[in-house]
Amino acid sequence: MSRSSPAVRRYVWRLSIAMTVYLAALFGANYAERLYHPTGTALIMLAILPALPIIGVVGVIALYLVEERDEFIRTRIVTSMMAGTGIMLGLATIHNFLSGSGAIEHLPPFWPFPTWCAAWGATQGGLALRDMLRDRRA
Repeated sequence: MSRSSPAVRRYVWRLSIAMTVYLAALFGANYAERLYHPTGTALIMLAILPALPIIGVVGVIALYLVEERDEFIRTRIVTSMMAGTGIMLGLATIHNFLSGSGAIEHLPPFWPFPTWCAAWGATQGGLALRDMLRDRRA
């Protein structure tokens, strides 16, 4: 039997839908750009399309934070999100200065979101490890 709270189950369901839509939008927009070579408004719409589900993911996370009743879990999520945001913004700033100066090539436009997710996940893992080690010492 699952130990997940109803809030976690709803979050996983919503996140799965949002990420599926994101991947479909990302690959679909890239495919359409290569196949049709759109310009003007059509190109702008295709460029924006993959960003919309990412905004949806942020909404899914916010909704989870509202629905989750465990304050420890909410605090852990917010702490991890802030760490992920700081890491992603730091890397994006460094990248933009380096690529703006011509020292490095530009990265693909989709890199910030997976970077944020990875930093968020790594922070959650680090916090869990810290707590486990602290509990062993107690």
